[in-house]
Amino acid sequence: MKQMNYIMRRSFLSIALLLGAGIMSSNYWDALASKPKSKFAGVQVGTITYSFRSMPHDVDQLIQFLTEANVSAIELMGDPAETYAGKPASPVRMGPPPAGGQRPQMTDEQRAQIAEYNKKVAEWRATVSMDKFVEIRNKFKKAGISIYAFKPNAFGPNNSDAEVEYGMRAAKALGAKSVTLELPTDPKQSQRLGDLGAKHKIYVGYHNHTQATDVLWNEALSQSPYNSINLDVGHYIAAGGKNTKESLLAFIEAKHDRITSIHVKDRQTPANGAGNLQWGKGDTPLKEILTMMRDKKYKFPASVELEYTVPEGSNAVKEVAKCVEYAKKLLME
Repeated sequence: MKQMNYIMRRSFLSIALLLGAGIMSSNYWDALASKPKSKFAGVQVGTITYSFRSMPHDVDQLIQFLTEANVSAIELMGDPAETYAGKPASPVRMGPPPAGGQRPQMTDEQRAQIAEYNKKVAEWRATVSMDKFVEIRNKFKKAGISIYAFKPNAFGPNNSDAEVEYGMRAAKALGAKSVTLELPTDPKQSQRLGDLGAKHKIYVGYHNHTQATDVLWNEALSQSPYNSINLDVGHYIAAGGKNTKESLLAFIEAKHDRITSIHVKDRQTPANGAGNLQWGKGDTPLKEILTMMRDKKYKFPASVELEYTVPEGSNAVKEVAKCVEYAKKLLME
């Protein structure tokens, strides 16, 4: 009897261990399944985290948003990362502009505070360790999310070379291949950024609004092989004039090797109101763009940029998820 009890106890423990291993295995695979996957038919669909501006967030909340929206790659705005890394807090809180209006003008005192604050930020950027940015990269990687571009407010004409180089070093620490900003109006600035991009081996992607033309980027591209295009296809269409569906597709094909990422939104032509609409309701040739990227095996990512009005009862996370799913259906047809 004692021997039988011993055998039974051993058998029970063995079964329990196997069950435990099975449970752990199930949890492990469930965890893997919960990671976002937004690369479809070879096309990396991502988002610029500006899409979540209506939902204040830190790095960890952002990861949750992206997981819920099924986004596995991003263009990361500067604020969450820099806050995590210890950037000084601004003494002036302007808040979002009122609906349909502009923020009130700053007072002289506020302007003085901002000027002093900008000096502190420049000093911080010139000396900050990259360790926290590596931590951020690892956090996102663990969640199944990669960072392909970084967009801090550090690349303007009033930013020092030390700040620009900080932004590029931070981008590399985050795992990004490019930084992004609006295309400068002064060619001297794009020359400076292109030179520093070459120094750090990081691409500088210039974003367009409705000033877009097929020759808009020519000078910047000629200045440095590290100057590149961050093409907003919706703004291109909303510009009208010579900008058409056909010219947009031809431009992407002609410049694909100088494009580091695109921003995707569905805008109307000026004749139709130039509105920013839910995907599938505007004039931007979303299907043609995405399937061309798929068929020609272009490597640059397509970033959802949520700028249409979020419907009542929804939020930015749900709407980004809808855009990702829309792109998936087009690519998997």
